[in-house]
Amino acid sequence: MEYLSVAKTAEKWGISQRSVRNYCSKGRIPGAFLTGKTWNIPADAEKPSRAKNRETPPATLLDILKREKASRQSGGIYHKIQIELTYNSNHIEGSRLTHDQTRYIYETNTIGITGETVNVDDILETANHFRCVDLVIEHAKLPLSEKFIKELHAVLKTGTSDSRMDWFAVGNYKKMPNEVGGMETTAPEKVREQMQALLGEYNRGTKKNLRDLLEFHVRFERIHPFQDGNGRVGRLILFKECLRHGIVPFIIEDDLKLFYYRGLKEWGRENGYLTDTVLTAQDRFKKYLDYFCIRY
Repeated sequence: MEYLSVAKTAEKWGISQRSVRNYCSKGRIPGAFLTGKTWNIPADAEKPSRAKNRETPPATLLDILKREKASRQSGGIYHKIQIELTYNSNHIEGSRLTHDQTRYIYETNTIGITGETVNVDDILETANHFRCVDLVIEHAKLPLSEKFIKELHAVLKTGTSDSRMDWFAVGNYKKMPNEVGGMETTAPEKVREQMQALLGEYNRGTKKNLRDLLEFHVRFERIHPFQDGNGRVGRLILFKECLRHGIVPFIIEDDLKLFYYRGLKEWGRENGYLTDTVLTAQDRFKKYLDYFCIRY
């Protein structure tokens, strides 16, 4: 079958290239598919008719993620988020897998790494994180709960070397004291009480803004409820709550890591460090949304 580019199709149909990409991303052109970032459109495809029902609201990011997740669509925003969120969040925590290796594991479900030593935990936590992203999408509209937070941790750490240690509680709160960035965190015997208080306070309101989410995130990280994996679980929660409350999500990339750490440390004295870092990350995420013609 012969395929045309977005530009050729737009010229053929007398519409903008943006409109053609929009039709493709919404699945309105049968047979169209992505190769990398390039749409391939059947040469005999017909121009989609304009929607008659103007009252139908446009699909939200969560709607599209659910649809692409169900169909396992390749090359869309769901595919993009799985790789970018997993790679960057794991990389912050010391994973040595490259971006390409992370993508390869997601796209082929194989390892394909030669000529170097790779930590098995990095591979397991990468595959586990993909499942965590699915859980976030599946539970996006549900109130945040201890049960869900513990489930994220259980999925993330299952099968790792940590899970084979008697003192490491996979899917449950920590048993031993720990520090983060040289700062003390909540004692194990007080974690349950403080987590319940945090969630109770957070869930009292209905509509949340970005500051509410960041306040929760900082308090969660300062409690540091799990023995390990707190950063990744915390950022997954942030992503979920952005989807729940219609806030543009964000991914903390490597060049923002130190600003992110500083923001967590200084929150309460100077909230601008973390806020500005997240706003920068949001601006980057908006470029993904623009590319895939998703409103925000």
